Amino acid sequence: MTSPARLAHFVLRTSDIDGLADWYCKVLDAKVVHRNKMIAFATFDHEHHRIAFLDRGFEKGPDPEGNGVDHVAFTYDSLGDLLSNYVRLRDQGILPERTINHGMTTSMYYKDPDGNRIELQVENFEDPQAGLDFMNGPVFRDNPIGVLFDADELVERFESGVPVEDLVRQGG
Repeated sequence: MTSPARLAHFVLRTSDIDGLADWYCKVLDAKVVHRNKMIAFATFDHEHHRIAFLDRGFEKGPDPEGNGVDHVAFTYDSLGDLLSNYVRLRDQGILPERTINHGMTTSMYYKDPDGNRIELQVENFEDPQAGLDFMNGPVFRDNPIGVLFDADELVERFESGVPVEDLVRQGG
């Protein structure tokens, strides 16, 4: 079994993105690296984001009933590790509720038995600055969510030898 390499980030639902972001930035000595109507991303180290704040009142956003943690993310060292873990879980009947390439990460979202969500991901850029540059570029500005992908198809393409850089390129 391949375990995640590290905790990647967590996302909080809130009715006050700016207030919550300001508080966490002060407490964690962080900075907001991207902000739009729906979400703000902040980091305190080399990572493109360690915490995000999601507007629970956004018309196409998360459950509008409460504030709280939206999900916690874990990063794998490689796409191969992420995909082998997907296959292991799939074979046990545990399937992701959503698979999405966010541009800076390739991610699989799962719900636990209580309905809490976790994200299992791999970084799409080796250089953290490249991830930040992507987040502040036109593709992310126009689509900050990303593109859905079929996990079984991604496994097939990976196993057939398609280069990883092609597999993780958004829309690739």
